[in-house]
Amino acid sequence: MKPIRLPEPPSPTAARGTPDIFESGVHTIVRRAVVISNGFPSSENNSIGLLRALGFSHNHLLYRVTRPKGGIDDWLQWLPLSLHQKFHYLLSLFRAFSSKSQYLPITSHPNGLSSILEADAKHVVNLVRETYEKEGPLLVVASGRDTISVASSIKRLAPDLVFVVQIQHPRSHLNRFDMVITPHHDYYPLTPEGQNQVPRFLRSWITPREPPDSHVVLTLGALHRIDFASLRSAAITWQDVFAHVPRPLLVVNIGGPTKNCPYGVDLAKQLVTSLLSVLGSCGSVRISFSERTPQKVSNIIVKELGNNPKVYVWDGQEPNPHMGHLAWADAFVVTADSVSMISEACSTGKPVYIMGAERCKWKFTEFHKSLRERGVVRPFTGSEDISENWSYPPLEDTADAAKRVHEALAARGWKLKI
Repeated sequence: MKPIRLPEPPSPTAARGTPDIFESGVHTIVRRAVVISNGFPSSENNSIGLLRALGFSHNHLLYRVTRPKGGIDDWLQWLPLSLHQKFHYLLSLFRAFSSKSQYLPITSHPNGLSSILEADAKHVVNLVRETYEKEGPLLVVASGRDTISVASSIKRLAPDLVFVVQIQHPRSHLNRFDMVITPHHDYYPLTPEGQNQVPRFLRSWITPREPPDSHVVLTLGALHRIDFASLRSAAITWQDVFAHVPRPLLVVNIGGPTKNCPYGVDLAKQLVTSLLSVLGSCGSVRISFSERTPQKVSNIIVKELGNNPKVYVWDGQEPNPHMGHLAWADAFVVTADSVSMISEACSTGKPVYIMGAERCKWKFTEFHKSLRERGVVRPFTGSEDISENWSYPPLEDTADAAKRVHEALAARGWKLKI
């Protein structure tokens, strides 16, 4: 009979699975985050997408920078935020003096957003200082031009207590942030082609002032919330709606004109003509508009295609089918103006056709050129066979950026523990 061999008793010096928070101390574990937003959905999508890729779900606070709006304020959106707010304050004082009534507050939260915290650097710094001994350091993720002053002030006031990530290029003084994440095309103004389009006396105002260094992370497109897990979840959620839709399903996402991608009813008519040309190779078509889509553009689309039995035009009522479209579509047509919508579609690995890229200028020409060269998108001409199933490696900019954040935190001796 073989003797029973008992395991050796644990050594007093052996590791016993001590939780990380006790091994390295609370001051090296990042368990919380805040988002500094300018209120635009695309910018918030950038920040929240990065946090989700890092493992955060809902354990973060959202602060919004709000600009005065209405009347003359709508003509002052180009001013730096702090200067705009001071101008608005003085104007309010003048109005109050003229009307002998109390002046309005500098900022307000439209659409019932009173539960969203107003972005204030000192408030955030006081919060992290008061809770640092118990909660440890804070990850700050900001996106958009109006958030630059707030995010950089947080870094300046509490450099050892926070790690600040600024999404979208701040143009100058990149050392104000621990990391800058920005699309590669933001550096187009430093190329010879870009320099030729900018008068010399304006270059320091509208272009990056130096090439990227080691703490600048370059992406091809925009950061967002779309990944394999979210697409799989959306496929299950929307199964009852899309499982029996005739295939192939072509999803058309229509944005709105911008100063660098201008268009109007002419593009809408061109899009209608091209869609009618490819309907024969489609099982069904679903069309969505964004908040920026002009009424005159949507009216043409609805008038010309709304009664076609193969076409469904989303009416804007909840629930928003966007995630279902991304999960169940066989191919996409996206207008060229929206880097965010294009980036999301290109994260699926499915065919993506771009409408109106030839109308874009400035750095957006570089963005579309980069996508075409990588075989990620093709122009939408109306001669396509939508049943053709071509593919490419999906864009993984958000996951790649999250990896760089992990590496930067590790270099400081910190790590995430969600």
